[in-house]
Amino acid sequence: MSSLIEQAAQRLEQLRRAGIAVPETVGTPTPPAPVPAGPQTADVDGTRNADEAAASSRRVMLDMALLESAGIVTPNAPRSYVADEFRVIKRPLISNAMGRGAAALAHGNLIMVTSAVSGEGKSFTSVNLAMSIAAELDHTVMLVDADVARPSVLRMLGLPQGPGLLDLLEGKAEMSGVLLKTNIDKLTILPSGTPHARATELLASDAMRLLLDDISRRYPDRIVIFDSPPLLLTTEARVLATQMGQVVMVVQADKTLQADVQHALATIESCPVKMMLLNKVRVEANGKYGYGYGYGQKQQPA
Repeated sequence: MSSLIEQAAQRLEQLRRAGIAVPETVGTPTPPAPVPAGPQTADVDGTRNADEAAASSRRVMLDMALLESAGIVTPNAPRSYVADEFRVIKRPLISNAMGRGAAALAHGNLIMVTSAVSGEGKSFTSVNLAMSIAAELDHTVMLVDADVARPSVLRMLGLPQGPGLLDLLEGKAEMSGVLLKTNIDKLTILPSGTPHARATELLASDAMRLLLDDISRRYPDRIVIFDSPPLLLTTEARVLATQMGQVVMVVQADKTLQADVQHALATIESCPVKMMLLNKVRVEANGKYGYGYGYGQKQQPA
């Protein structure tokens, strides 16, 4: 049986033979209009860049009530002492990141939060700092769990572990597959990823250097917070610090030895800006004692 198109063509030929004028285009199938190609999302190395990846990344929902009960600042939470302290802490960091500090910084928008030893509150600080910056009108923030040996950012946020930074560096994932877009509009999260025996080498690799350089230069309005391992317990933080524009070192009051702080600072001597954040300082407010944050800065010429 002939197709409908063949039948139509035969009928047109019969009409023409009968002397009936038929336009050449009648009955001729019109090819579909070409679909415009979307924007190219692959870089030279085949990976998606961070903003394009964010548009197609997985979306996760943060439980705001749960975060607030854990002492984490959220953008729409009522004003609090801790929220005000982080407003003070973030302001010089943002100024440096945007080139408004004493001197221009390479990778100034890459900020590593670390400590000398474990248990000083660096992850709590990283999350709160990212949350506070996400409340800014003119900036976005990416929170990276770079504590690849003992990741805790996703656990603190009530999210399951999954692929992330290490998978990206190994070439086993693309940014769009590992970046988490949250229900806080200006906050995205990059998990630490699958544990790897050569994590230090991956963080020191050319792939990591290129990734950080791309993130830093391509999106000048974005501030990237890295929750890194303690400086004196692993070598990953020292490697990561060489790529950072700013380092915030968290020190727990009445706990961390002065010698440990000095030793930790010596390991990141090459970083141009080092800021000290004194955590769990006993302060008197409204006749009662609570916990707050002290803040100090040590800056070296770039």
